[in-house]
Amino acid sequence: MTTPRIGLLGTGFWAQRVHAPALAAHPGVELAGVWGRRPQAAAELAEACGTRPFATPDELIAACDAVAIALPPAVQAPLAVRAAQAGCHLLLDKPVALAPDDARAVAEAAEGASVASVVFFTARFGEPEATWIDSRAAEGGWFTAHADWLGSVFAEGSDSPYAASAWRREKGALWDVGPHALSVLLPVLGDADEVVAVRGPADTVLLTLRHRGGAASSATLSLTAPAAAAGVAVTLRGAAGTSVLPRRQDGPLPAYHRAVDALLAAVRTGRPHACDVHFGRRVTDLLARAEAALG
Repeated sequence: MTTPRIGLLGTGFWAQRVHAPALAAHPGVELAGVWGRRPQAAAELAEACGTRPFATPDELIAACDAVAIALPPAVQAPLAVRAAQAGCHLLLDKPVALAPDDARAVAEAAEGASVASVVFFTARFGEPEATWIDSRAAEGGWFTAHADWLGSVFAEGSDSPYAASAWRREKGALWDVGPHALSVLLPVLGDADEVVAVRGPADTVLLTLRHRGGAASSATLSLTAPAAAAGVAVTLRGAAGTSVLPRRQDGPLPAYHRAVDALLAAVRTGRPHACDVHFGRRVTDLLARAEAALG
C-alpha cells in the first residue's frame, strides 16, 4: 500500500470531533468513506470531510485497507470481526467490547487474518502521558499506584455531549473511564491477576488490583462526580519516590494522529503495537471480572 484507504464506521460526537477530522487531515492515509447507522448523518459527515458515504458497512469495508470504528462497543465488536475477516486493519476505540467472548472474537479474527490493530486509549497516545508511561515502566520499582478518573457526564446540571450516550448510561464509569485507568496502570505495574470492585455513590466504582509482579494499585472511577470534583490524577510510589501522570493540553486530535501513525507502523513492520487488540481484550476481561464482583 502506498496511501492506505481507511474507512470510518460511526458518525456520533466522538467521530465528528476526533476520528473524521484527524483521518481527513492525516497525510499517511486516504479517508475513503463514512458509514453510519443514520444515513443522513453519514452523508453530512462525509461531505464535511471531503469523502463519500456508504450505504452499508460491508460496502465500506470492501473499499478499504483499514477501518476506524467510532461506535458503541457492542456494535464495534461484530463489525471489527467482519472487517478483519475481510483483510482490513483495525483502529478501534476503547473498550474493544463489553463481553470477554466478543473481545476474544475480535482478537482471533485479527490474528487469523494477520491484520494489524491499534486500540485508541487516549492516554497511551497523548503527550506527555505516553512518554511518562513508557519511562516509568522502564524504570520499574513501583510498588503501588492510585488513579482517579472522575467525570461529571451524568452529574446534575451536566451539558456533556456524552450524556446522550445510552451505553455509557447503562454501563457507567467502570466501562467508560475504567479502560483509561487500566491503560496507564497495566503498562507500568504489569498485568493483573486479581481485581476487586466495590460500588460507591451512583455509578462510582472503586477498583483494587494485584499485579503479577507483586505491586498493588487502586482506582476510583465515576461519571457522576460533581463538576468541581471531576478530574484525572495518577500517582505512582516506589523506590524512586513518587511520580504523577502529566496531562496533555492539546486535546485528543494529536493523540489520535499518533494512533494512526502506530497502526501504519504496525502494518509496515509487521510488529504488533503494545496497545493492540490483545491488550484491548485483556482490559475487557479485567473489567468483566470487576463487573461480576459488583453483582
